[in-house]
Amino acid sequence: MHHAGLILEGGGMRGVYTAGILDFFLDKEIEFKEIYGVSAGSCHACSYLSKQRGRAFDVNVQYLDDPQYCSVRSLVKTGNLFGAEMLYHTIPDKLNQYDYDTFMKYQGKFYAVLTNCVTGEPVYYPVREMHKDISAIQASSSLPLVSKMVWIEGVPYLDGGISDSIPLEQSLKNGNKWNVVILTRDSSYRKSPNSMMPLLKARYKKYPKLVEQMKNRHLHYNRTLKLIEKGEKAGKVFVIRPKKPVEIGRIEKNREKLTKLYNEGYEDAEKCYDQLAEFLEKADKNPRG
Repeated sequence: MHHAGLILEGGGMRGVYTAGILDFFLDKEIEFKEIYGVSAGSCHACSYLSKQRGRAFDVNVQYLDDPQYCSVRSLVKTGNLFGAEMLYHTIPDKLNQYDYDTFMKYQGKFYAVLTNCVTGEPVYYPVREMHKDISAIQASSSLPLVSKMVWIEGVPYLDGGISDSIPLEQSLKNGNKWNVVILTRDSSYRKSPNSMMPLLKARYKKYPKLVEQMKNRHLHYNRTLKLIEKGEKAGKVFVIRPKKPVEIGRIEKNREKLTKLYNEGYEDAEKCYDQLAEFLEKADKNPRG
């Protein structure tokens, strides 16, 4: 297990790029002592930690035509565009069974990033027992407007990307001097102010701090990109990201596009493997930086 943090950005269906990279890591038996998953990144981390190669991609594409998986019908009926019952219970327990036992053998720490709707602040939720903590994975992936809030111990949560899309700073605070960051946007991307703010203000008017966080999300995101650049120049951050703009949305049902993006993720990881191996060797030799 390498002495480095692994940070997985979200991005909805763009996350199949991450799934490709994580499958390459499984093929090379690359493990990290700490993992931070945001939104779709937290979902893909689950299959990575259970060592079920290909499962994350299969779950994303196998049920695209099932209205219980993702549909306006599901949104109207349940309040969730992505059917929560199917995603977090039916699939892992019946259709594409999750290896809970292998997950429990992971010796590192896995955090799902959530956004506390009351405070507007990020919460780095330690996922230790998947049956019990699956609600944290659901909360981390609950997109505003198209998902219901997920209540955990009396507190409402939404998508972790609202408050901390790329939790590099938190990983550094937790003592990880070396970090591998997987992004789902190319290097030219910078986040713009949210054009949906009027609707978000109306929908979440009872949660003013959440709304404020949504308003300022682009500022935090772009500051984190600068932190990543600084870490890259110092040789302490290793980034894998798409080489060009990803032309699929958060909610994409084109299997061909999704398969292509998954393959791009795997191939990008494969191409930089030698450099990554060198980076991780340095991290293991000098974990304190």
